[in-house]
Amino acid sequence: MSAIDRVDSGVGSVALFACAAIRRLERDALARVAPFTLMARAGDAVARLALAVAPHAERIVVFAGPGNNGGDGLEAATRLAAFGKRAVVVRVGARATLPADAAQALARANAATIEVRDWSSDAVADGDVDLVVDALLGIGAARAPADDLAAAIVRIAELRARGARVLAVDVPSGLDVDRGQPIGDCAVVADDTLTLIAAKPGLFTGSGRDHAGRVWCATLDADVDVAASAPDAWLVGTRVQAPMPRRHAAHKGSFGDVAIVGGAVGMEGAAWLAARAAHAAGAGRVFVDLVGGDGDGGGMPRTAIDTARPELMVRPGWSSGDTVAATTVVCGCGGGDTVRTALPRLLSLAPRLVLDADALNAIAADASLLALLVGRARRGAASVVTPHPLEAARLLGSTTAAVQADRIGAARELAARCRAVVVLKGSGTVIAAPDAVPRVNATGNAALASAGTGDVLAGWIGGRWAAAAQSALDAATLGVVEHGAAAEPALPGALRAGDLVEALYRRSRGT
Repeated sequence: MSAIDRVDSGVGSVALFACAAIRRLERDALARVAPFTLMARAGDAVARLALAVAPHAERIVVFAGPGNNGGDGLEAATRLAAFGKRAVVVRVGARATLPADAAQALARANAATIEVRDWSSDAVADGDVDLVVDALLGIGAARAPADDLAAAIVRIAELRARGARVLAVDVPSGLDVDRGQPIGDCAVVADDTLTLIAAKPGLFTGSGRDHAGRVWCATLDADVDVAASAPDAWLVGTRVQAPMPRRHAAHKGSFGDVAIVGGAVGMEGAAWLAARAAHAAGAGRVFVDLVGGDGDGGGMPRTAIDTARPELMVRPGWSSGDTVAATTVVCGCGGGDTVRTALPRLLSLAPRLVLDADALNAIAADASLLALLVGRARRGAASVVTPHPLEAARLLGSTTAAVQADRIGAARELAARCRAVVVLKGSGTVIAAPDAVPRVNATGNAALASAGTGDVLAGWIGGRWAAAAQSALDAATLGVVEHGAAAEPALPGALRAGDLVEALYRRSRGT
């Protein structure tokens, strides 16, 4: 009996394997066991999870595709019957010749007198269906579902809309498990996904999170040697190691300085949010350098103090002073076009630099600034860039759609191009660094889709980085995980950025 574990935001680090790696792991596992063993374990795991997530389900329908994923579904129906449940199997795209294991699963289902129907538009009536098991397409799907398979996916959506719970086997059918996007125009939206052998990256980033629902993993006792198997990414969650506790003899100078450079006229709030976050994250002192002069000629005053947080210190022109070379700098939050003039000096001198928003847009438009960013790595200076998909597309000379179509690939390419740690924001934020295995964040939700939360993230990363001795990759990872986790108690709807800072602060103190 294979163990079934929930994979969620409470994870420490979970290895994620793309399709090619899973195929290798599966071949290795098959070579060690008798034929049909893995399919029997998969069917058993699906049946047991079905009983756990829908214990009172009376009518269960298994949509079984033409390959081994369909075989897993057939075996699950046989196991459910042994557990006292009635499951109807609808075969979609049936072939005259099945893979050997799937053929054995079909024979076992027939011997157990499981009702097996061939697909038609009315193969499943509109009456109540409590649970749908999606076993149409596995990880090998290389093209968009079409014909009967597409029609079956639409039918599953209709049944779900009428109240049926959907459990996907290995992957929601029609989802690219490497990239987290539907392969074509339709893909199953599941309430639960039981992924097999190992977790796949596409279930945790992009649209994958919306399609997969809750993700569970059954290793099928395949004995995956993670160290030897070279994961394609790591899923990181709330058990990422936090900074060390403070020594009693420490003082504010022990926890580093952070300077926020941004907040052009009319966008000062972005800089103040980043500053609040940096201080809440543990930085000893936070300076704010509002770029762009004292006004726009129309009498608009510049904010001289954050009255809610007077401990934040305004330092006009700080970026042209002598302390740049000893400070963690967060640049770009609300910077507008005027932040461009501060960038050459910051890129040349700051030992630790977080670049966000308008700083990234300036670098994307100016090859000389990009060259300065790339040169930082050669000098041993560390950089973290925090683009959303559109900003990443500008830096890559690409499109938002192309970035979203392969978020992990885009983050890796951007890290290599900039020689920096990349935080590609969005659903399942990707943290990538040159010559490192990417990390995918498991925390957070759409409550973070609110103005200013990105400024908070940049400041929080800067504060964590300044306050503790750790690499840029680890500081960025910790910041992203904590930022997402602070939103998880939030109800549906936007989380205001100022409230997010306070939630982060309370969470960091365990209150």
